[in-house]
Amino acid sequence: MPVYKYKALNNEKKTISGLVEAASEDEAIELLRDNELSIVSLSEESKGIKKNVFVFGGISAKDVVVFSRQFSVLVSANVTLVQSLKLLVDQTKNIKLQMVVSEIANEVDGGARLSDSMAKHPKVFSGFYVNIVKSGETSGKLDEVLNYLADELEKDYDMTSKIKGAMIYPAFVMSGLGVVGAVMMIVIVPKLTAMMQESGGELPVATRILISVSNFLAGYWWLILILMAGSFFGSRYFYATPLGKKFFGTLILRLPIFGKLFQRIYLVRFTRSLQTLLMGGVSITKALSIVADVVNNYVYKNLIDETRNEIEEGNSISTVFLKSKEIPSMVTQMMAIGEKTGRLDTILGRITDFYTREVNNIVANLMTLMEPIIMVIMGIGVGIMVAAVIMPMYNMAQQV
Repeated sequence: MPVYKYKALNNEKKTISGLVEAASEDEAIELLRDNELSIVSLSEESKGIKKNVFVFGGISAKDVVVFSRQFSVLVSANVTLVQSLKLLVDQTKNIKLQMVVSEIANEVDGGARLSDSMAKHPKVFSGFYVNIVKSGETSGKLDEVLNYLADELEKDYDMTSKIKGAMIYPAFVMSGLGVVGAVMMIVIVPKLTAMMQESGGELPVATRILISVSNFLAGYWWLILILMAGSFFGSRYFYATPLGKKFFGTLILRLPIFGKLFQRIYLVRFTRSLQTLLMGGVSITKALSIVADVVNNYVYKNLIDETRNEIEEGNSISTVFLKSKEIPSMVTQMMAIGEKTGRLDTILGRITDFYTREVNNIVANLMTLMEPIIMVIMGIGVGIMVAAVIMPMYNMAQQV
């Protein structure tokens, strides 16, 4: 639907501006009047999804990171919350985020708390984000908290981007190999093997296997596509269940090579998020409840929930972690020291720095390791093709 930019007067005769999504200009006017606003001006901002698919594709993590950094800079410069938000409405490129920020600005201008307004948009601002903002409002240090939050979001985004970037190359190469292999098996190989079969000679085992696989792919490619689509959607459905979350959460940590990387990533998420919340003045039990969802792994979520229950019963934060193989002993010991000395947030920061470096090193090593692995896979594929196709043809030529 089209998006309209408006200026209007509220009940207190204050001028407010923002964005409203409506099917037509008349409907936009009705929506604004229903909110008891007197329209000063109204203009079409965008013609919607059909005109700009990318803008309306959603609000990415990068959009939130950029917004957070700009917001923290404005608030630190002593610009009022409402004015900061209104400035960001014009600076934000993503139309959907513009609408969210515009709505928050109007609510804050009307007397609502910033954290309460943000909480109405959970798909944009997570519980972690909202609670950090709420702690800054409560302590009167919103500018400091926003700066710290922006720093941590940028670090998390940089780490995630680096990992995704490292996986693009092998994923692209393996996808390309899969497509080329499928085309060869379905189109090219049958034509080559047809000549061999017509010769009447005995074919090698490798060639017979290749012919059988090629015939199956050529005759039942549609069944393979159905099975692939069914596996994809079935896996998504299974993952949405508690049993599926447990299965995939455990499987990811047991993967060869990548399991260690994912373990370190979850540890960094846990320690960084917990430190940020504690620095913001959030209680340890409340912080653990929020972090359990931020980590996004069933195994670690259970560990964190059990830890929260232990703390509520008066036990140490390290009680559950000591019994778990997923938490390195160094982390448990350092957290126990931080708890005893009252410097848990500082200790968490050091753990985060240590494991962030480990994640970076693992990603760098994976990039180095991927190239020879891909070369070996390509070599095996070429070797099979030579053994199954080229050699029998060479033998036929010699016999002639």
